[in-house]
Amino acid sequence: MLPTTRERGAVAVEFALVLPVLLVLVLGIIDFGRLFSAQQTLTYAARSGARVMVLQNSSTAAIAAAQTAASPLGTLSTSAFSVSPTTCAAGTQVTFTANYTLKGTGFFWASFPLTGTGVMLCGG
Repeated sequence: MLPTTRERGAVAVEFALVLPVLLVLVLGIIDFGRLFSAQQTLTYAARSGARVMVLQNSSTAAIAAAQTAASPLGTLSTSAFSVSPTTCAAGTQVTFTANYTLKGTGFFWASFPLTGTGVMLCGG
């Protein structure tokens, strides 16, 4: 049985009411996926930087390794990375931090600050 003209109009109204909710849901999923991916990349970059710092005892080499690991996020300057302490002594912990601001789609937020941290033991 074919729907009448009135029923077709009701379907159009229901679709118009549901569409904004579905659109917000899909855009939220996309933005969350981008945010999660950027956070994972930063954490990986910080771990790579901490590993190189522990093995080579060179903060410049550690920052270069972290920049390479964070390349999917674009070019990050050396000021986005920090190493503490700057020299590695046996028994101390090295903390490597990578900072990045994700540019959102503008639908949910304009920018979102992210931090990745890697900690490793020197001489271990």
